[in-house]
Amino acid sequence: MTTPSSWIDEFPARIAELDHAHLRRRRRVVLPDGGARLRVDGQSVLAFCSNDYLGLAGHPELIAAACAGAREFGVGSGASPLVSGHSAANEALEQELAAFVQMPRALYFYAGYATNIGIVPALVGEGDAVFSDALNHACLIDGARLSRAHIHRYAHGDLAALAAALAQSPARRKLVMSDAVFSMDGDIADIPALLALCERFDALLLLDDAHGFGVLGPQGRGSLAHFGLSGASASRRVLYMATLGKAAGVAGAFVAGEDALVEWLLQKTRSYIFATAAPPLLAHTLRTSLRLIESEAWRRDHLTRLIARLRESLGLILRGTAWQLGDSRTAIQALLIGPNDQAMAVMEGLRERGLWVPAIRPPTVPQGTARLRIALSAAHSDADIDRLVQALAELLPNTRPTSAPRHPEPVI
Repeated sequence: MTTPSSWIDEFPARIAELDHAHLRRRRRVVLPDGGARLRVDGQSVLAFCSNDYLGLAGHPELIAAACAGAREFGVGSGASPLVSGHSAANEALEQELAAFVQMPRALYFYAGYATNIGIVPALVGEGDAVFSDALNHACLIDGARLSRAHIHRYAHGDLAALAAALAQSPARRKLVMSDAVFSMDGDIADIPALLALCERFDALLLLDDAHGFGVLGPQGRGSLAHFGLSGASASRRVLYMATLGKAAGVAGAFVAGEDALVEWLLQKTRSYIFATAAPPLLAHTLRTSLRLIESEAWRRDHLTRLIARLRESLGLILRGTAWQLGDSRTAIQALLIGPNDQAMAVMEGLRERGLWVPAIRPPTVPQGTARLRIALSAAHSDADIDRLVQALAELLPNTRPTSAPRHPEPVI
């Protein structure tokens, strides 16, 4: 009698299936190599793959602050925030974060993913309702699943569908969740319209501003400030979340909102209560980062010029091809290619030319929409943009487009 094989023995074949579908991801070993360059598996490349939008990650003042923080506070925090891990540095950072985004109170987490998967179940549960944009980040989606609330998934940016779902829901507690800047397309949510619907249907709006904080709004205060919805115009219906490892150049995340709402999250968020607190040396470093974001406005100005330069140049070379540039005015520029194998081939062609631009494939993006995710940074130069455009021109197909871009122009 043949012994049945174990399911554990299936993994090699399952990995082979990923290879066949061009969906296997490779982890690469990287080192900083100056400016926007990285040394990847030993090769120096011009990188368009980092979310370090303001080029702060290697800033001398941040490095000095991290060293000073380590000398003053040590390296680890040693415990959860509700035991002994909430240091004076973490407390000071929370106060400064709240002031920066002009909201009453902030709560500092060790990671962005852990923030969203924890705060959603703390806000809603069985019998409640969550309303989620179809292109929200995975951490929001996973947080909704963990909450056990009823999930309504509406088509990307379809506010009419969202309104209908809110109107039909019998739930007393309603939570609307949306990226502020969508991570794979770069378009900006219509936050005023989302907030108006939340006011109309007695809902709370959880806004994930991972890719807007530090970049959008006056002095980089984020997407709420971009739309004039912070400070005196702030709504108690908004819970604002942002990460600190992108434009801020360090690590971690935070949520900000009304005092009672943030206190509830402190008491009920399992990923906050049962996790070791972020090291105080990082909090100490982030305090310097906030100051740089606010004072070095030239970084946002330079980034804005780079975005315009890239879009203008790519617009010229993409005419008459099957590739499509998404309708983004942010640092995230999506170049839609379509099939997984073609996106991988273009990524490899760029790598051979000394450029690193990641190919994003399903399940991160919908089937048939594999793309290059071009991430721009204030660390890039005009010459860097021109070099990328020239390389893409050399790799362009000679085919006509089959469809129009998926998203309309965002409201800026």
